[in-house]
Amino acid sequence: MHEVDNILRIFEETKKAIENDNFTAIGNLSNQTINTASLTQDPDNIMVAVVIYSLSKILGRKNYRELKGWENFHKTIINSLNNSIKYLNENKLKEFRAEFEKIRKAIENLSGKLKNYIQEVFRKAQINKASRIYEHGISMEQTAKLLGITMFEVANYAGQTNVADIPENKTLDAKLRIKLAMGMFE
Repeated sequence: MHEVDNILRIFEETKKAIENDNFTAIGNLSNQTINTASLTQDPDNIMVAVVIYSLSKILGRKNYRELKGWENFHKTIINSLNNSIKYLNENKLKEFRAEFEKIRKAIENLSGKLKNYIQEVFRKAQINKASRIYEHGISMEQTAKLLGITMFEVANYAGQTNVADIPENKTLDAKLRIKLAMGMFE
């Protein structure tokens, strides 16, 4: 995993934002991980970006809180977030990754409308973040592969958001090129 300290900061700030019902801040934190995910193509950073963005959307929908299964799902998210922070502080990356599996399993254990709603939010989050990674210059094929979605989904979303209009031969600024080069030697 690249930039463990940054991911730890993002999780700590996400926890505070949840406590303060500031779901816009959570979405902004997700966007901060996309830059690293695009440069490093690190699956952990990509996973964090998708999960944090999804949480901003799920927790921001107050009507979900009235559906059956919400309390257990919410409790799982909070516990997973707390454990993620703990494991990142202890540099236990295997245990950290297992926490995200708990969130996925919590979704699978839901039933009815809430399960369908949350699965749809996660799917849309993957597509949204794929578009953002593609916007940073990663090929459409690689982006789709990194996020486990189809190139058609990336292309469709990119076409709707004008990401496809970005010139392909656009060069990166010097700082970004240096950062990318340094990342190759880590």
